[in-house]
Amino acid sequence: MLVKNRLGLHTRPATTIVKLVQSCKSDVAFTCRKETVNAKSILSILMLAAKKSSRITVTVDGEDAELIMEKLVFAFENEFGEGLHESQTF
Repeated sequence: MLVKNRLGLHTRPATTIVKLVQSCKSDVAFTCRKETVNAKSILSILMLAAKKSSRITVTVDGEDAELIMEKLVFAFENEFGEGLHESQTF
């Protein structure tokens, strides 16, 4: 997936990601520049230092993988809500 938001994967989008995946039953990993991290850890996501236009490979493995992937695609495509109007949410 492509990081589209202006500031990259900073604290706010990382928090959004963790909220989306922390209660899922699947394992979720992000890979950026050959570094793979657990997407259920905000610190791990921040350690990727993914800037705007970074490419993230998302791996989801488990019984709710399809649902989690759909939610993550939506979040990435909509810049984690940073480009949306106040009235629009995830």
